[in-house]
Amino acid sequence: DVQLQASGGGLVQTGGSLRLSCAASGFTFVDYAIGWFRQAPGKEGEGVSCINSNGWTYYKESVKCRFTISSDNAKNTVYLQMNSLKPEDTAVYYCAARQTPDYCPKTYYSGTCYLREYDYWGQGTQVTVSS
Repeated sequence: DVQLQASGGGLVQTGGSLRLSCAASGFTFVDYAIGWFRQAPGKEGEGVSCINSNGWTYYKESVKCRFTISSDNAKNTVYLQMNSLKPEDTAVYYCAARQTPDYCPKTYYSGTCYLREYDYWGQGTQVTVSS
């Protein structure tokens, strides 16, 4: 079974940092593209960042220069390093996989890449940034 488990969330103050992890199992990691999404209460989910099998990445404009996505293929894990966190980053964060290894569209930049475009996703991890 394909499984994705996001972890690493927590409560931090404005300006703080967190590193989220997405542990994947049940599929060959390099054959998939991975995306990070978030959903805040009362808001539609939005794509935050993606990475494909070539290492190509895209970021939502509001997180660019603050967040960094990376992958460790040997560990089947994708990370999202989040620095300079703001209250508006508060949300449940999810990772997702799509069986199109080169998929990492420019729509992440405008926040118009959605979870439904991916094949698998798992339980999210809560990130709360206090002001």
